[in-house]
Amino acid sequence: MAETTTEKREALVASDSGAQPQRGQRLSWLMLLGLVLGLLAGALIEASSSPLLQRIPVIVEPIGTLWVNAISMTVIPLLISLLITAVASSADAGSATRQSGRSMVLFVAMVALSMVFAMLTAPLALAPLPLDASAAESLRASAAAATPSTPSPSFRDWLVSIVPLNPVRAAAEGAVLPVVVFSLLFGLAACRISSDGRASIVLFFVAVRDTLFVLIRGILVVAPIGVFALVLPLTARLGSAFAGAIGYFILIACVLLSAGTGLLYLLVAVWGRVPLGRFARACAPAQAVAISTRSSLASLPALLDSARKIELPADIAGLTIPLAVSVFKYGSPVARITGTLFIAKVYGIELGSAELLTLAAALTVLPFYSPGIPSGGLLVMTPVYMALDLPVEGIGLLIALDPIPDMFLTISNVTADLTAATLLSRGASPRS
Repeated sequence: MAETTTEKREALVASDSGAQPQRGQRLSWLMLLGLVLGLLAGALIEASSSPLLQRIPVIVEPIGTLWVNAISMTVIPLLISLLITAVASSADAGSATRQSGRSMVLFVAMVALSMVFAMLTAPLALAPLPLDASAAESLRASAAAATPSTPSPSFRDWLVSIVPLNPVRAAAEGAVLPVVVFSLLFGLAACRISSDGRASIVLFFVAVRDTLFVLIRGILVVAPIGVFALVLPLTARLGSAFAGAIGYFILIACVLLSAGTGLLYLLVAVWGRVPLGRFARACAPAQAVAISTRSSLASLPALLDSARKIELPADIAGLTIPLAVSVFKYGSPVARITGTLFIAKVYGIELGSAELLTLAAALTVLPFYSPGIPSGGLLVMTPVYMALDLPVEGIGLLIALDPIPDMFLTISNVTADLTAATLLSRGASPRS
């Protein structure tokens, strides 16, 4: 019986890889092509005065929304099935718990690295910020209109919500962290029942997972169209409106996020011992989804495919990557420190050493508290701004300016998710 159970378990884990997509490389290039064409078309429309061309973004935008919705509808059931199969397929509950613990320790260490990098670079990069008095007044006036009207949940409410009162309702509402907690606990509990019962549970969720992979592959076939339809309206709206101080801030935020992402490639090459070119090629499809959707969760299917391309062990990737896209926001300290220093300059407020330490301490925790939605990390910054005596209206301004930096932030987060799985896989035997 023991041998039969082990064979079943190995067969279930082996099925994680599925059939390798024959057109994966071509699809990556087509997605990048859709991105470039969307940027070019949007810029041309913004520069044009033709009423007919100005209507194109309104027509195209729903197509991009439909594509994102199609990806999003698979995320929660895929997350549940991946976590349960990863934990319940483990040899014992202890190994799954240890792996989850190792993942969280690595996540915290990588967030701390990001925070230190931001504290060393952002103040210097923003020192020459071109901002005159009239521009500052204009920015302050525009901030109120973009201020979020829905208050952020208190820490107590967030803490209580981690264990869901109704996991089905949490899944329906897209509350990712409670769903993750329930799935992990369910998988650990499954390790305690009979081998036959556990095998039945794993077989069911493997079937759910594999069915979702088939659906996702169909959705990704039209990804180039979806990426084009998302990028064109955004570019058409932004156009030349970003200039002066705003343009400088966006440039600095994107450069620092890109540099922080570059540190990840070094970690993979030096510590993970994966060649840079191979890792970069594996990351590209997930990064293309990230830049167009601005959602780490939407990049989950592409991340899992990237893990297969670099032959990460299925049991490690199957647990670490879903956990990472749920709670790990590596790039958040870079984006939020840069944004906070920008707002301080706009409002003429000096942040001393004590204020910077407060900001750093908050951003060691907040990346794990942020909702996995576009600009979600900004919504939980309100208590920090109040503690620093910064106007909360500044958050509204950052939300208005966030679309482009958030693309680079999501790329950084997605790359960090795959980096974490790669580092945790060091020394483990590849399993298909």
